[in-house]
Amino acid sequence: MALAGAFALVALAVAPAYAQSGHFVTGGGNAAECVDIGTQLRCTGKVAGLGGTTFEITVQAQGVASVECTNPAGNVAPGQDTTITATASSGPLPTPRNGQFVFNLATETPTVPTVPTCPNPQWTATVVDVTFGDATLSLFEDGALSDQIVVPVG
Repeated sequence: MALAGAFALVALAVAPAYAQSGHFVTGGGNAAECVDIGTQLRCTGKVAGLGGTTFEITVQAQGVASVECTNPAGNVAPGQDTTITATASSGPLPTPRNGQFVFNLATETPTVPTVPTCPNPQWTATVVDVTFGDATLSLFEDGALSDQIVVPVG
């Protein structure tokens, strides 16, 4: 009986670790980079070391949206600059067999409320440009955060 218990302890000690080890590649041509493309932010790069059954990559960045206001007659006037949060997600994806994935994510063009951005509710607010701050990229494996990096926006 004692021998069986000792064998079980040894078997557990050599069992493989199941912790997530996915990470963003930070060097070379596959390093994550984010570019301001007007009203959107595009982030590209590569993740490696994926080991779960699913993974997801998310992007989040603060920005200042330049807004134009259009009145009911169609005249356009500058609106008030508005702080926004831009986001993007790959959605849950199955982990590739080689544990690596090249990503290319773009945020949606943000919308802002007409009031107080424009003079009154009859006007329409349109975001014409966004100046983005640094982007936070997060990698989740099976719903758990595996890695997170901050990428300057170029």
